[in-house]
Amino acid sequence: MKIIECVPNFSEGCDQARIESIAGVLKAFSAVRLIDYSGDSDHNRSVFTFLGKPEDVLEAALAASGQALKLIDMRKQTGVHPRLGAVDVVPFIPLGRTKMEDAVDLAHLFGRQLFERFGVPVYFYGHAALIPERRELAAVRRGGYEALANKMSNPGDAPDAGKPVFNPRAGATAVGARELLVAYNINLNCDDLRLAQKIASLIREKSGGFPHVRAIGVILKSRRLAQVSMNLTNCKETPFKAVYERVGALAAERGVQILESELIGLAPKCAFAGTKPEKLKLVNFSKDRLLETHLKEFASA
Repeated sequence: MKIIECVPNFSEGCDQARIESIAGVLKAFSAVRLIDYSGDSDHNRSVFTFLGKPEDVLEAALAASGQALKLIDMRKQTGVHPRLGAVDVVPFIPLGRTKMEDAVDLAHLFGRQLFERFGVPVYFYGHAALIPERRELAAVRRGGYEALANKMSNPGDAPDAGKPVFNPRAGATAVGARELLVAYNINLNCDDLRLAQKIASLIREKSGGFPHVRAIGVILKSRRLAQVSMNLTNCKETPFKAVYERVGALAAERGVQILESELIGLAPKCAFAGTKPEKLKLVNFSKDRLLETHLKEFASA
């Protein structure tokens, strides 16, 4: 069976009613399985994870994006997480017997239809990138929403789908095809932003740290905590244990301890190689946070 995982990120993490409204749209699609969703007020961002056959995932993703575009006005949106638009990023991940080429085709189809239905310009990234320089999501999102109007006026930075016209309410959307990615955050027992940023710079791949690690340091104002926010793009090569221990050691050099860590969305079992959730001070873990749990249930349904 061909299975696609879709993990859209919307720029709303404060209004629970809006988050539930988007979730309701996905729940209405009986052919897909909504397996996780959550919002964070400091990041002002919500992340949804659902599975299904490619054609079903396409329609569900478009419907959820349409609902998000009705509810979110980027002119009023702020948060610590980088973002381009109301529907900020929509990645498609091949699972089961699905090939990456299938996910790329689906990403391109979704991106074109997102513009045709809702007028949102789209940049393709990851394996779906049409321009090599746009393969990395961070490169596509550089400057964020605030720089988007000027960015789109430059012919070299025009979107891949849609007209290069700035939409102040919706912004733009990054649409991609990629391998499994795990969003993982470590909260420090302090509010030292510079420390979190320094640790992020030392562990991220771009600066010579761990391979397959993207990291930034942010402040959670609601809790007065510094956070090292990460994406792990290959958990087999860089699992949680290595990252957690390195962050802990770097924080300890400044007399700071790790307060807790958190998983955003799901993770495959290989991410926990050599450790256990309790050793990571993981605050929100259950077997439902393992991708394999839902793949098995979906395949047997």
